[in-house]
Formats: sequence, structure tokens, C-alpha cells
Amino acid sequence: MQDTRLNNNYEIWYKRSTTSGSSWGPDVRLIFPSGFYTWNPSIAAQGNIVHLVWGDGRNGNLEIYYSRSGNRGVFWSPEVRLTNAAGESNGASLVMSQPYVHLVWQDSRNGTSEIYYKRLNDNTGWESDTRLTNNSILDQIPSIAVSNSQLHVAWSADVDGTEIYYKRNPTGNPVGITSINSEIPGEFSLEQNYPNPFNPKTIINFQLPSSNSGSNYVTLKIYDMTGREVSTLVNQQLNAGSYSVDFDGSGLSSGVYFYRLHAGGFSDVKKMNLVK
Repeated sequence: MQDTRLNNNYEIWYKRSTTSGSSWGPDVRLIFPSGFYTWNPSIAAQGNIVHLVWGDGRNGNLEIYYSRSGNRGVFWSPEVRLTNAAGESNGASLVMSQPYVHLVWQDSRNGTSEIYYKRLNDNTGWESDTRLTNNSILDQIPSIAVSNSQLHVAWSADVDGTEIYYKRNPTGNPVGITSINSEIPGEFSLEQNYPNPFNPKTIINFQLPSSNSGSNYVTLKIYDMTGREVSTLVNQQLNAGSYSVDFDGSGLSSGVYFYRLHAGGFSDVKKMNLVK
């Protein structure tokens, strides 16, 4: 919450409940501004991890700042500036789905308020900003939600009066991928799924060796017999290692499907059978 109780500057305060909301602990002052405002906080939590973002004017321009707690809000990490561009950044909205944190905000770096997005991957850190809107109108007050692999963003836009707009990324939140071995493989490999045939779930394993950049951009996609893409299981940067991905074919018909791995210059495809 933002609060002016101490020095007439908006500040970020925090409180938590360990009893499902039936009782609450004391208010805790998280940000100590001197001559600048901090406001519009957004918070997300999963397990012991709590993530917090807010608008912050300490650098003379309103920017998005971030902090996290690894012990349910008892201690917090140093504040990190997430945006650094001309124009104000504010109105952040945050959602968490481990190992990812998804963030949207309104940003006027290009002269008018637009909606921007970025993602935190616990394995690789914060990724680059992505511009979601490109209008001459005022886009503001975004909100973001996650459901399985899908990301949903809604915001206010001043078109013919203020209206609500929506967009979706069907694969923005990769799910079901697990690192299964700390040893670094010597070569790329895509294994046969198991079980096979399957109904409706199966597991696909693959290996990534070291690369000059330290990581590989990896895609793992499912196709039907006509070559139509029916699912994206992986679409992200991954470090060298061995990985396991769950695939759920509940929404598909029985038949033969193909899964293709692209990583660096490597590509391989294998066949699997869904039997219901």
C-alpha cells in the first residue's frame, strides 16, 4: 500500500497475514523516500517468495522499481530499478507463476502512454522490455493474469471515451519444464517421449550442451499430422543441462503427433502416439 502517514510523501508499506486473512501483522515501512514519491505498488507471492514492484521518483523521473523477499516478507532484497527510459513509467501490475514473474506497466518513453511488458526468469534474470501497444491514444492502468501457459493483459484506452482493451499471449508462461541433472551434456539430444503410446500425459526429455553465449534459445513444439502447430511447450532461453517437459494431450484427438526441438543450430523431430 502507499501511505503518507510520516512525512507527507507517498511511501510503500507492507503487512502480511499468516492466517488466511483472519488476522494481520503490523504495518512495515519498506521504502524510505526523501523528497520523492513512491506509489502504485503491486505484489505477488508463491510459497516463500514475495515479489513487489512500485512507481518511484527518486531519479527525477517516475520509474518502476522492484524488490523481493525469500522468507514470506520478513526480509527484503535491495531495491532494483527495472525501467530506465525517457518519459514516466508507472501503474505496474505483477503476477507470479514459478519460475516466472510477469510485469506490465504504462510507459511514456515514446511520447504517449503505452503498455509495456517484461518477464523475470529465476534462471536467467529479467528479460528485455516488450512494447504491447503502439497507438496515438492514451493506454494506461494495465492488469495482468496467468492461467497455465497463457498470459492475459487488460488495460484502459482513451479511444471514444475510456474503454477496456485485452490481449493474450497463449505461450507466454511456459509450464511443466524441469531441470533434471546438474551435469553438463556433451551434445544436443532429444529423447523419445515416455510413455508412448500415451493417454493423455507424457514426458519429453532433452539435453543442451554449453554454448559460447552460456545459454541457448530453445523451442519445443507439438505438431499434428498436417504440420499444424498444436502446442508450444518451451519458448525461452535455457542454460546448458538436461530438462524434462510434461505434455498433456487432453484437448487433442487420438492420433500421431510430432514434437520438434530447436536449440542453437540443432534441430530434431520425433513421433509420438496419443491413444484415447
